[in-house]
Amino acid sequence: MNGPAVHDEPPIPVGGVSRSGYGRFGGRAGIDAFTELGWILRDSQAVQHPIRAVGDCAMGGAGPMAWLHSNYMLNQGYAYRTVISSQYAGQALLTHLASLYPHSTAEAWQEKLANGEVSLDGVRATGTEQLLLGQTLVWNRPPWTEPEAPRQFAVLYEDSHLLAVDKPSGLPTLPGGGFMENTLLRLVQAQFPEANPVHRLGRATTGIVLFAKTAEAAADLFANWNTPKVQKIYRAVAQYVARRDRYEILSPIGLVPHPLIGFVWAACANGKPSKSVARVVARGERTTTFEVSLHSGRPHQIRIHLASIGHPLAGDPLYGVTGRPLENLPGLPGDGGYLLHAQYLRLQHPVTGEALQIEAALPAGFM
Repeated sequence: MNGPAVHDEPPIPVGGVSRSGYGRFGGRAGIDAFTELGWILRDSQAVQHPIRAVGDCAMGGAGPMAWLHSNYMLNQGYAYRTVISSQYAGQALLTHLASLYPHSTAEAWQEKLANGEVSLDGVRATGTEQLLLGQTLVWNRPPWTEPEAPRQFAVLYEDSHLLAVDKPSGLPTLPGGGFMENTLLRLVQAQFPEANPVHRLGRATTGIVLFAKTAEAAADLFANWNTPKVQKIYRAVAQYVARRDRYEILSPIGLVPHPLIGFVWAACANGKPSKSVARVVARGERTTTFEVSLHSGRPHQIRIHLASIGHPLAGDPLYGVTGRPLENLPGLPGDGGYLLHAQYLRLQHPVTGEALQIEAALPAGFM
């Protein structure tokens, strides 16, 4: 599945994500269907890549997780589910799978079909079927060994309504991109079963992730997340030496082509309005350290916005100086190598009204 953003990505619909793909507090997780490279969130709906048909997903398999060692895991597999929209009605199933989900070739999809992994309306599919509007298409992906990821986090704040944790680099916030169990969500819910994330950080981004533990807290936070009531401040190490001390960045963000996964979020003239304010904290010989405050919540917003003003994050394998994917073999959204840290979160407590300031100490490498 492609993508899920944040602090540097959008807020999760009220209630966050549960194992079935639905929020515990009545919200619905925005999850894309089928692609193995991550998830793309679009507002509060689950959408089929590339942002067309409404989709859904549920856990597959049964039984305990199989541990290979402390950081590798054989999971239970996953059932990716989507509903065919009018745009794709009439297509042959195999053609549909191979063209819309290019992470696998037509030959690879034919093998999945031969293995009985794909069904239409509950009937095993062969690939020759003509798709009909409203059909339910399911890929039952067999268990796979997940990539290695850190399996620890620090608690920064906790009360009966809220939980804030410090996420390490390399640990996805939510399932996606080949990760189902090696995620911050699973680790946190093992200790705090009632906690659901209000937002997410990119896999390589470190720092504060806020969880709601009650429906009352979740509803208030979701309503106010991208308003001045919630201040989100990051530290970022970018390429090149900035000429100015402060930048107000208004580049719209939308979907643009990517050679490997179809589409990624990037600077796009007809994208959604976005705003970041970047202030220089320090200058090195070839880099600038910025403090960035977010005034909107687009996917990968800081990475895109700093790149759009000529200062891509140092080591970012995806975005170039235009805020769009690098021309030669751009990386994937979840690839790391850069330094971006969610350092401060300031807000009124959603239930008590108390003023809160949560801080995550800077990791090594920041000036």
